[in-house]
Parts: sequence; structure tokens; C-alpha cells
Amino acid sequence: MSDLSPIIAAAIAFIVTAALGIPALPLLKRLKFGQTILEDGPKWHNSKQGTPTMGGVIMVIGVLLSFAVTYAISAIIGSKFANERAVYHFAVTLAGLSLAFAMGLIGFLDDYIKVVKKRNLGLTARQKTLFQLMATAAYLVTLYLVGVRTTWIPFIGDISVTSGAGLLFWVVALFFIYGFVNAVNLTDGIDGLASSVTLVVCCIYMLITGIVGLYSANTLSAAFAGACVGFLVWNIHPAKMFMGDTGSLFLGGAVVGLSFCTGRPILLLLLGIVYLIEALSVVIQVTYFKKTKKRIFKMTPIHHHFEMCGWKEEKIVFVFSAVTLLAGIIVVLVTVL
Repeated sequence: MSDLSPIIAAAIAFIVTAALGIPALPLLKRLKFGQTILEDGPKWHNSKQGTPTMGGVIMVIGVLLSFAVTYAISAIIGSKFANERAVYHFAVTLAGLSLAFAMGLIGFLDDYIKVVKKRNLGLTARQKTLFQLMATAAYLVTLYLVGVRTTWIPFIGDISVTSGAGLLFWVVALFFIYGFVNAVNLTDGIDGLASSVTLVVCCIYMLITGIVGLYSANTLSAAFAGACVGFLVWNIHPAKMFMGDTGSLFLGGAVVGLSFCTGRPILLLLLGIVYLIEALSVVIQVTYFKKTKKRIFKMTPIHHHFEMCGWKEEKIVFVFSAVTLLAGIIVVLVTVL
């Protein structure tokens, strides 16, 4: 690939995110922005009580700064990122970045309320849902205004989303985005899990967008990947810092935004299989318990089930990331072929 923008973006995002952790860690400790561990969680998680949270802020800064600086460098050296001919693609990419930022902002508000009140309750479920749906609706309106008129469906190809049955796309997309953003949030339950799985997802999107020549989306996916690696410096087991809802909702918005950048958001159902299983495990557990007063899993989300089965956190992170990689290979083949 002749365009060096993705490499520059990944490097800047990594360096900024990792470096910001140095002042952020003692600052969060001094402000006593520590994680409160749920009483019904795994007992061994009690040792994580007080670990600084809201660390997702450094990822947000890392990505935003990386994207802006890379654009400036690209404009100076005349690379394909800043000179992408299709303004439409850049607009869709910028909308995806804005969605991630909006979700991260909602997460920040939720985290702030949690740490100030020193309890694992932030925004109410109704408040969080309302804010997320508002951000999602604004994102979808933006996509329409910048020119999104089709979406890709397996075995069918591109279909119009501006007339007839295609109009259902916008309704389905609203709940699709809301669901996946929160599924990523549920995946953030053990050290390094959400960061590692999302790193793989972003690398797959970086490969796909590079192959098809979506330069702005390629650069953004690289920035997200770099930020994930930078945060893993502080979040890998044993974690010195948690991302909080600030980070997990930001990453949720990121993977959704990148999926729409490719024009094939439906493929996130496969690429994001880990997120999907995490969310479905909760739904299945709650539904089954309400009907039978029994549990299918030892604990949900499902990564806690494997913990209760004796799996170490590192093993869960490795297996879940490997599953994501395998799904990603299939997605790449589907996209290319």
C-alpha cells in the first residue's frame, strides 16, 4: 500500500494513548476514580476494587488526535487519505468517528456519576437508552444527508434504502447500532478482553478498507487499532486501569461506524460474533431464569461463565480474540470474493 497514512495514524494513536496513561494513572488514583466491583460478580474480582477507571478517555484523545494529525500530514505530503476523491467516503468516515465520540461522551457521563456516587450505578437504563438512541438517530440522519442510498445484503447485492421495503433499513439500523454498542460494553468485563477483541475487529476493517481503497476509513480503523494496543499497555492482565463505559461505548461506536464505512454493516453480525454471543448470553440467561428460576450459564456475560469454569482471564482473552480472527478471515473472503 503506497499510502502511509494508516501506519502514521496507528503509530500516533498508540504512542499518544500509551503515553497519556503515564499521567492519567496517578491522576485517576488521586481523584479516587476507582472501579466499584459488583457484589454478584466473581469473588476473585474483589481484588480489583479501586482500580482506576474512566481510562477510556486516553483512547478517545488518542484516536481524535491521531486522525487530525494524520490528516494534516497527509495534506502536506499529498497522500491518498487527505486527497480522497470521493468526498462521500470521507463524510461517512467522519460520521463514524462522531458516533464513536458521542457514545464515548455518554459513557463518560455514566462513569462520572458512578465514581462520584461511589456505586456501580450511573445513568439510569432509561437515560442511557435515550441518549444512545438520540446519538444513533443523529448518525443515521447524517448518513442519509451525505448520500447513503444503498446497503449490501448477502446473495442479493446492493439494495436501495430510499424506497419501498428498503426504508426498513433505517429502523433496523437504529436497533442494530444500539444493540452492538451495548454488546461491546458487555464484553468489557475482564482485563484486556474488549481491547483485544476490538483490536482484531479494527485490524480486519483496516485490511478490508485497504483492499477496496477506502482511504479515510482505512486510516480511521488504523487509529482505532493503535489506540487499542496503546490502552492494552495499561489494561492487559493484571490491569492497572479500566476503560469504563467511556472506553467500551467509544469502541462500540467505533466498530459500528467502521462497519457502515464499508457499506456492508451486516457483516458485523459475523465479525462481531463475540460481542453478539456476550449480549445473547445475558438475554438467554435472564429470559430462562424468569421462566424457570434456573440458570443456563454459571454467570453472564458469558466470559464470566468461563471464569467460573476455571479459565484464566488470559485464556479467555486469547480464545475470544482467536474466534474473532477466524470470523474476520471469513468476512475478508466474503468482501474480496
